[in-house]
Amino acid sequence: MSQDLGTATASELSAHYASRKASPVEALEAVLARVARHNPDLNALPVIDIETARRDARASEARWMSGAPLSPIDGVPATVKELVRTRGFPLTMGSRLSDKTPATEDAATVARLREAGGIIFAQNASPEYGFKGVTDSPLNGVTRNPWDRTLTPGGSSGGAGAAVAAGFGPLSLGTDGGGSIRIPASFCGLVGLKATYGRIPAWPPSMHGDLANTGPICRTVRDCALMMNAVARPDPADPFQLPPDMTDYTSGLGASLKGRKVAFIPTPGPVPIDPEISASVARAAQRFEELGCVVEEMDPPGDPSVIGPVFVAHWFSSLQRLLSVYPEDRHSEFDPALLAQALQGRKYSVQDIVNAQVTRREIAAQWTALFQRYDLVLTPTLAVLPFPVGMNFPITASGEPLLSWTFTPTFNLTRHPALSMPCGLSASGLPVGLQLVSGHFRDAFLLSAAAAYEATNPMGSAVSPVLRK
Repeated sequence: MSQDLGTATASELSAHYASRKASPVEALEAVLARVARHNPDLNALPVIDIETARRDARASEARWMSGAPLSPIDGVPATVKELVRTRGFPLTMGSRLSDKTPATEDAATVARLREAGGIIFAQNASPEYGFKGVTDSPLNGVTRNPWDRTLTPGGSSGGAGAAVAAGFGPLSLGTDGGGSIRIPASFCGLVGLKATYGRIPAWPPSMHGDLANTGPICRTVRDCALMMNAVARPDPADPFQLPPDMTDYTSGLGASLKGRKVAFIPTPGPVPIDPEISASVARAAQRFEELGCVVEEMDPPGDPSVIGPVFVAHWFSSLQRLLSVYPEDRHSEFDPALLAQALQGRKYSVQDIVNAQVTRREIAAQWTALFQRYDLVLTPTLAVLPFPVGMNFPITASGEPLLSWTFTPTFNLTRHPALSMPCGLSASGLPVGLQLVSGHFRDAFLLSAAAAYEATNPMGSAVSPVLRK
């Protein structure tokens, strides 16, 4: 066939398999060819298991040939973040200090993906223990953005974002403790979903507790929905699991949004926003009006200036545990910024943590009250466009680091489902992310709303320069 199978979406591959225009073996080989060509420059996939993937692809091909695929994503190549336990791969955590013995079992989400027939062929890169919003680590080096190799793909699921944007398989599992799925989705022109906490199994647990989520990063909303059908199933080991949900996340993707109430929050925090981002997000809000929504522009509920300190108190106090996990004579092997955050985390008192927890509950209640009146919230995902690799933060016009540049952590604190998707390109040709948020347990509606916007967005799904090659 004429299409490069390495650039196909999961839904396209599924259709090709069903019609026998292509096979899982052919798709995997096309993806591996792209990996061989582009991964040395992008450094998105530090560990690849070709032999096992080829075996699994042959098994999937036999299932499709016999008319008995395990699911629509049977035979679709996928990668998993190196923070997520995956059988046969070391649980590296992006760290020099971690045990590199290959895992003997899968995390629940990985097991669900395999049960659906997904071909897991590689780990994607993360910063050490997923601690920051860009992707580089002492273990694996720098991961680069397929839109521009001089720029970061974001993080901490930056390897996942770079992989999907480069055509290294259309499906990827990332994690999101403060925006780590949505940041790379924004910087790489992708769709990334942090579901309602508990909807996707979170076992084994993250050190960050209920801030941390596992979820899909894909090029289209439909592919995210297909992944949700596979991974959004309870796991008996997860004490925070939600009740079984038999939702087909693809079934409502064509639904009308007419009459839906939408809160448009153009400035969700006390952070200067790039004017090109503001303009793209405002156009997206107008498009929701054209889809029949009742859109009201407003400020965020409560005091947005408290979000950062509350999130940092939770985050740093969790990171400090690493200082007791590893002996002090090895602490110099940490990423210096990780070590600094962990040491800062040791300075929090019990009262500081209790106060942060109380304020977190207040923030969650304020947003939950908003979702009693609105079906959907629209915000920018980030305040900035992708910035150069080698920097942990973007730099302001005055030359100072901009320490707060994301609008994502709020919804890790509140546990609401939140999604980032492309809504435009900057003048320099870089993707801009739109964040959609809905009430607890309304993950299916969130995907439906995203699909409605995606269908009318004139730019369609963003395609990176690497993906065009």
